[in-house]
Amino acid sequence: MEAVVGLLLMLLGVSHGVETYCDGRQDGAQCYGALGGTVVLQLMDSASEITKYTLTFNKIRILSGRMNNISESLIANRSFFTPSNGTFRINNLSRNDGGEYTLETFDSRGQRSEQRTLQLFIQAPVSAIQLVSECLSQRMMRVSCSSEGGDSPQYSWTLDGHTLTDAELLCGNHETNNIILKQHVSGRVGCSVRNNISRVSKQETISTCKDHSLLICGLQFAVAVLAVIGIVVFFHLKKKKNMRAEVPASPRAVEYSENSFSVVEMRSTSDQ
Repeated sequence: MEAVVGLLLMLLGVSHGVETYCDGRQDGAQCYGALGGTVVLQLMDSASEITKYTLTFNKIRILSGRMNNISESLIANRSFFTPSNGTFRINNLSRNDGGEYTLETFDSRGQRSEQRTLQLFIQAPVSAIQLVSECLSQRMMRVSCSSEGGDSPQYSWTLDGHTLTDAELLCGNHETNNIILKQHVSGRVGCSVRNNISRVSKQETISTCKDHSLLICGLQFAVAVLAVIGIVVFFHLKKKKNMRAEVPASPRAVEYSENSFSVVEMRSTSDQ
């Protein structure tokens, strides 16, 4: 039942993921399929004029003609051969589908007339890109580009639509995922990530990094001034406290006592 459903989906052209095509009519062809996607291998022009043919995967027969029978295998319910155009289609690709595929054709006497091999590589497609930028010292900027998933990613950079040059790059090159831009560089920076299956890109507008050296100097000066003011205030308060401690506790009482003594002395003289 599953084989019938898979066959109907393939006839209707229904598949999931990325679909790739590869011409395998030349011996030694290298083909790429997307993990979870579909690959269409062009094995021959047409099978109508070929008496007999076989297709093996890693030396295991998976297809034989002229009855166009697909042998029971791991890809039996995910593959379909179209004799009229000589294409072999594999859906829902997995890592295990990668390997060597060999096509052999035979003449009417049963003798092999041709043998061709192709290598199929399965790669996860690249996906969403993230661009992260940060200012470094001396007004330089580091820009990093990363992709979620993707086998063997390759990177390329642009600035306002043109490839970054040595005059704009301080470190790295336009084929790495991290670059450092020189001081004067600004504009719309673009990063493109690709492999043999897919390609994605993203752009962001960046401005030149500000020179924070003057601000830092200003902050340092302000801190120094506040420290000096704090020291002056501290010693002023300390001096004021010491002066208060040196003043007599009750000067009026002392004066009153002296005056009273004088009065008493005068009265005693008159009485005599």
